[in-house]
Amino acid sequence: MIVVDSYGWIEYFADGPLSDKYQKYITNPEDILTPVIVVYEVYKKIKRERGEKAALVVLAHINQTNIVPLDETLAVKAADVALEFKLPMADAIVYATAIVKNCKVATSDPHFKKLPHVIFVE
Repeated sequence: MIVVDSYGWIEYFADGPLSDKYQKYITNPEDILTPVIVVYEVYKKIKRERGEKAALVVLAHINQTNIVPLDETLAVKAADVALEFKLPMADAIVYATAIVKNCKVATSDPHFKKLPHVIFVE
């Protein structure tokens, strides 16, 4: 299992310069854990930049993954990692999900660059 951060989903669906590198993480949706905050971030960005139809296509793909809701345990862990690593809220939720679910985060977000449990895609 792997958590693909919002950065990875957006890069992949926007056909960005790193999209080929993210393909190997996104091809098997049954192996992906998606924190619900990632659904929010990706849908919002794609809708704003490419319209609702494109956002719904991306959402359909993300919904094939294992969506992880934000519960009390995850929220507390996210607060702890936010304090420890000085992460913004959404990044802390993503990172805490990987820690709680014992997997790694695939991302290109600089906030994650030197953290353990991260596959930094460059």
